[in-house]
Amino acid sequence: MSSTPPARRRRLGLPRRAFSQVLLMQVAIAAGVAVLATGLFLAPLSKQLDHEAMRRALAIAETTAQNPQIAEGVQHTRPTRNGPVQREAELIRHATGAEYIVVMNRQWVRWSHPTPGEIGRRVSTDPSDALAGKEVMEIDKGTLGRSARGKVPLYDADHRIIGAVSVGIAYDSVRARLLSAIPGLFAYAGGALAVGALAAWLISRRVQRQTRDLAFSDISALLSEREAMLHGIREGVVALDRGGRIRLLNDEARRLLGIGDEAVGRSPDEALGEGRTTDVLAGRVTGTDLLTVRGQRVLVANRMPTDDGGAVATLRDRTELEQLGRELDSTHGLIDALRAQDHEHANRMHTLLGLLELEMYDDAAEFVGEVVGDHRVTAEQVTEKIQDPLLAALLVGKATVAAERGVALWVADRTRLPDRVIDPRGLVTVVGNLVDNALDAVAGTAHARVEVELRAEGRAIVLGVRDTGPGISADRRELVFTEGWSTKKPPAHGKRGLGLSLVRRFAERQGGSATVDEADGGGAQFTVVLPEALTEPAPELVLAPADEESR
Repeated sequence: MSSTPPARRRRLGLPRRAFSQVLLMQVAIAAGVAVLATGLFLAPLSKQLDHEAMRRALAIAETTAQNPQIAEGVQHTRPTRNGPVQREAELIRHATGAEYIVVMNRQWVRWSHPTPGEIGRRVSTDPSDALAGKEVMEIDKGTLGRSARGKVPLYDADHRIIGAVSVGIAYDSVRARLLSAIPGLFAYAGGALAVGALAAWLISRRVQRQTRDLAFSDISALLSEREAMLHGIREGVVALDRGGRIRLLNDEARRLLGIGDEAVGRSPDEALGEGRTTDVLAGRVTGTDLLTVRGQRVLVANRMPTDDGGAVATLRDRTELEQLGRELDSTHGLIDALRAQDHEHANRMHTLLGLLELEMYDDAAEFVGEVVGDHRVTAEQVTEKIQDPLLAALLVGKATVAAERGVALWVADRTRLPDRVIDPRGLVTVVGNLVDNALDAVAGTAHARVEVELRAEGRAIVLGVRDTGPGISADRRELVFTEGWSTKKPPAHGKRGLGLSLVRRFAERQGGSATVDEADGGGAQFTVVLPEALTEPAPELVLAPADEESR
């Protein structure tokens, strides 16, 4: 047996490629239209030719009836082959090319006929209408066959009807005129079909270029695969048309941007409002891996233009990665602080060991008390003013890190924050970002100092962070809250320029504000107001006098 597979038989049907199918369908449509137009033109043409033939016959009959010799002959002579009526009728027939001219009296007897043997006989068709004074046009069949006829009454000198004149035009001549017009009509139809076929070819070539010479089945498969891919990937995809309107959104883009199908057909400004995310999608901000903030999410956006003048933007969620990066930065800072404390602790242990070996016990005890007392005083000062454990722990840790970086971190005397914070983790993020920025701003400067103030005003929290750094110029005080803007080098895990943007968005989400001004004595002062950030204080229990007496 041969291992060669049998050749597949080619099945008859439409070609596979879109170009060929479109060309074939358009040529078929053009041919159908040409045939239909030809048929629609031939139908009224045939009627028009019939009408023209009848009008011509009627005109010849009227001309014949007005000849005085015809009327006198009918009145004063007998119907004979060589009579005056026959001679005049034959002269007119030969001159006009009519098939026949029949002159009759009121008794339907012929006075003239192309066949002399029919003279003196009654006509085969009813001339009553003509004898009644009416003009008749018709297509009828008589002794000479089918013809286009015209019949008129014949009057004497006193305008009395004495007979009728019937003229016929051979119907074969009318049909011959129709048939002679068909080749020319087909020539015009063929020319129109050729122009239509050329136009169809040009359109099909354009379709071929736009569809990349694919088959309709391939296009359908690509669309199905595109839908599956767009809705299956874990990146947001936003497609825009050449007018800058949103044309397509996948499921992940809807989730990341917080919009739905109502955004399709609208511009990013209309669908998202003002902001850096809108500017990136609209192409007003260019670059790769652009950071934006949408709601509580940190996004990385890339925008790529398409050949049709539109664009496709991809969005990746970096919220968790950014949080991990910030936690990693904080961990590195704490590790550096612990390493420095380890060295300091070793030096203190060596000092204590030396005092003990020198038997300076009182000095050793005093030294230990001073070391322990300093740390206790720092922690007690923070917890006394800030009763929320998360915030207190954060500031104690930041104070240690600041000391190792040569920066004095103070908690302002006006600081008073009860343990009634609704969202302590969000407030920790805000305080941590502002303190970190302040430490970076004053690090390496003389008399570096950062002061933190947290106070409650009713249910609102007012946060202030002041530093002794170079400050922020007035023209940049709004720019610092923009995503991606930073004066510092990016860390190893990603990009900067998100901390202050997140601070402002957190404040605005709670109906508050975040601003920056110049601090007293120079430096920057950030102020964050969070209304409704504290719960209502619990009512205190008061012991009733009756209970006091009953004991």
